[in-house]
Amino acid sequence: MVIDFHVHTGLKLYPGSMPWVLDLIDQFKHQNRIGETRGSDGEIDPHLFLALLDSVGIDYAVIVSEYFQLDLVAEFCSVSERLIPFANLNPHIIGHPAREVEHRYKQGYKGLKFLPTYHHFYPNDNLLYPYYAAAQDLGMPLMFHIGSSIFPETRMKYGDPIYLDDVACDFRGCPVIMAHSGRGFWYDACFFLSRHHPNIYLDLTGLPPRNLLKYFPDLEKNPDKLLFGTDWPASPGFSYIIDGIKSLGLKPETMDKILGGNAARLLGIGVKT
Repeated sequence: MVIDFHVHTGLKLYPGSMPWVLDLIDQFKHQNRIGETRGSDGEIDPHLFLALLDSVGIDYAVIVSEYFQLDLVAEFCSVSERLIPFANLNPHIIGHPAREVEHRYKQGYKGLKFLPTYHHFYPNDNLLYPYYAAAQDLGMPLMFHIGSSIFPETRMKYGDPIYLDDVACDFRGCPVIMAHSGRGFWYDACFFLSRHHPNIYLDLTGLPPRNLLKYFPDLEKNPDKLLFGTDWPASPGFSYIIDGIKSLGLKPETMDKILGGNAARLLGIGVKT
């Protein structure tokens, strides 16, 4: 089983107010094959997207959303259980955290995504704890952007993984996923935290596959905490990343866990029928 734990859905996720993201997607337009997924309206069609997943051997994809298009992503993912939505919540603009989390859960969302570096908050701020408590009660994993970003308006101090130490301790029943695994200069800290806490995981999205053993030389000592992700369509494409991971010479059991086994366990996914 192969599960991409970090996918976006295209132009509706990146309106004209964010041209730098559109430029990044355009940079990879030939490798990511985004043109094959567009319907007559120019937007990503879920059925065409599923066909692309089939062509590259991906069984499931976690679709992460922006807050302003949560309804669109819920609709997009409703066509197939293979599309698993994670709701991006901005704590600065939500008045009733528990109510919001419950609403998104009922809408079909399976997890929550937070962007500390973009929305400017520390993950252990008490402002966030009602979200975490509600997610833990509902069995929804928590995903955080941890590490650097090339986009304007970000503040990297909020991407320091140390603040997830409190979150992991205070919500031991909730999986905590570090998207991008400290990209830039927090690789060691993220790796240590994932080994120290039973509920912290490393999402390898955005890291060149050829460099994974450079960033994490003891990677094979932590096989149960690693998740494969692509950041599609802002990436060189599904096959490029999958093939890159397969070329590392890892043990077959480690490879299986990274590409889907760990994600399936986290998400409660059985064998595809």
